[in-house]
Amino acid sequence: MTVLETADQVSEIAFGFMGSKALFAALEVGVFTELSKGPATAAELASRTPVDTDRAETLLTALVGLGLVTRKGETYANAPAAEAFLVKGAKYDFGDYLRLQVGRQMYGLLDQIDRALMDTLPEGATASYADWFSDPEQAKLYSESQHAGSLGPARQLIRKVDLSGARRMLDVGGGTGAFAITLCGANPSLSATIVDFPNVAVLGRKHVADAGLSDRIAYIEGNALEADWPGNQDVILMSYLFSGVPGDVHTGLLRRAYETLAPGGRLLIHDFVVEADRSGPKLAALWQLQHTAFTPKARSLDTGWLTGALAKAGFEAVEIGEMIPEMTMLAVGCKAV
Repeated sequence: MTVLETADQVSEIAFGFMGSKALFAALEVGVFTELSKGPATAAELASRTPVDTDRAETLLTALVGLGLVTRKGETYANAPAAEAFLVKGAKYDFGDYLRLQVGRQMYGLLDQIDRALMDTLPEGATASYADWFSDPEQAKLYSESQHAGSLGPARQLIRKVDLSGARRMLDVGGGTGAFAITLCGANPSLSATIVDFPNVAVLGRKHVADAGLSDRIAYIEGNALEADWPGNQDVILMSYLFSGVPGDVHTGLLRRAYETLAPGGRLLIHDFVVEADRSGPKLAALWQLQHTAFTPKARSLDTGWLTGALAKAGFEAVEIGEMIPEMTMLAVGCKAV
């Protein structure tokens, strides 16, 4: 690699924040949803969005550079990835997750990541999820966007783990029920209990009711780290829980899960996890780093530590594999019969 190529690589990394803001802005404006109706010129797009032609052209040019939009002549169209994941209402749409949770809530906190790493943040710079979700509006913004972002992984989980024989599932920190709704919908014999904060449960019950599953999915309101968990569970799911809590509570969560499972039950952990040698995946590592901005004592999970911790807690037949490509992994551990 030449010096110029190295410089280009460094510049691309350093200015990556501009690409993120271009994506968030395009989602706010509705670019991808409008282009899903058919290719359009900048002027045509401007007539259907809150931006004028010049600003639409500037934004579209940036999106072309990012590979999210293509240009042919004077018209623009969605690239395949944008069409699949960023169009409102698409099967794998997680645009609201990026636009609301990442763009509006998390992105602004990244300017304090250097101080978080050095443990020099002033008091009040970060708050626990319990404090954060005591505000109904913040709880709604985070939870609704997380719901949108969890539907795709929930469908992936159906294909990766056979839950046809399970009857009782505990979803710890399960939010508004994206996983529970998807898994119960695919497994008619499965019922679920979700443990999450009161303001989240209010929103979740509406999603559950809309799915026609109020008779099979119930909520326990409270902090998942402190609330009582019902015992004799066939499955316990923890999705994005480990990355959102201090690392020193992980061992206790694993021990508590083991005690709560019925013999033969399974623990499923879905989260941002890197390889044991910490060589990547890059996206998982970056998500772990950004969590440090608001959970400074979060642990960077790797497959080696997680495998050992599950075994130490008593779990057998531990397997860890890819879930969202290059971003998340799924760990499965079984309690002996």
